[in-house]
Amino acid sequence: MRPSGRNLGEMRAVSIETGVLKHAEGSCLIKVGDTHVLCTASIEERVPPFIKGTGQGWVTAEYGMLPRSTSTRMRREAASGKQGGRTVEIQRLIGRALRAGVDRLALGERQITVDCDVIQADGGTRCASITGGWVALRLAVNKLMKAGDIRIDPLVSEVAAVSCGIYAGQAVLDLDYPEDSEAGVDGNFILRGDGRLIEVQMSAEGATFSRTEMDTLMGLAEQGVTDLVAIQRKAVA
Repeated sequence: MRPSGRNLGEMRAVSIETGVLKHAEGSCLIKVGDTHVLCTASIEERVPPFIKGTGQGWVTAEYGMLPRSTSTRMRREAASGKQGGRTVEIQRLIGRALRAGVDRLALGERQITVDCDVIQADGGTRCASITGGWVALRLAVNKLMKAGDIRIDPLVSEVAAVSCGIYAGQAVLDLDYPEDSEAGVDGNFILRGDGRLIEVQMSAEGATFSRTEMDTLMGLAEQGVTDLVAIQRKAVA
């Protein structure tokens, strides 16, 4: 029995509310159970120096957790003068994941920055950030197309992510914090809406795993991402 009472292949309740911020070109609040992430997308008519003059655009991301997003207050990273290693790793992951669903030539020489701010954390914050980040990106691109700034849709597919793991000896979908903190195997799966894999992060936290168990987790992830993509499409329709 999972701590939440969910079935092995059952996700937490997921909702995506769009247009939650006035000034951002794209914004949404994604809730995956008790994990809540505010995602915004901001358009800038510039690109990093390493791609300037190539005709290609760029999508990047920043990630952060509010001090009371967790059970005890976290110190703001700005107070220490630098980002932690976990923060840097996650925001690079978000950027890589979102770029995998973008035709950067069709985007043109402009940059879209996706900011993911965790309001409340209960496991799976990076997955929720990627899933919500794509929605914010989609809304920002819609504005570019409506304004006639781009003619061809640069978003080739949805991008969504979900966690899977082995908890109490069984493969489960969408780990919350109590499961994540005790899982023998923990994995994050990022896929496009067309089923193509973007990235898989799997590690043995307390026990090794077999190829068969890995395939089982992959199957759960595909099921979860299919459900998430349906929610994304409904949110931006």
